[in-house]
Amino acid sequence: MPSLELRTNVRLENPKAFTLEFSKFAAETLGKPEAYISVEYSYNEYLTFNGSHNPALILQIISLDNLTPEANEKYSKKFFAFFKEKLGVPDDRGYIAFNDPGRSNIGYASSTFATLWK
Repeated sequence: MPSLELRTNVRLENPKAFTLEFSKFAAETLGKPEAYISVEYSYNEYLTFNGSHNPALILQIISLDNLTPEANEKYSKKFFAFFKEKLGVPDDRGYIAFNDPGRSNIGYASSTFATLWK
């Protein structure tokens, strides 16, 4: 686990290639094995930010045991730099929401991580 859901108004020519690159980058940035990473790219031409349709994004990161105020600051810098390079979205044209719901609140392999990681 982590799960990363990216919504953006930037249409990609090759979303499959981008999501594979995004997955690898997320694993490296968050320090988690890529085997547990799930990423999603959703294009929405109607996404606005600051009253315009200029390139923008919303990223939701759900992860267990590695989200802290200090770490989130570092993650934010790295993810915004990645999106500026890959999507052309400046760091003041989106939000990143960090969420650690706790091990008992994430299901996997017919159980929860609380049970699996005892």
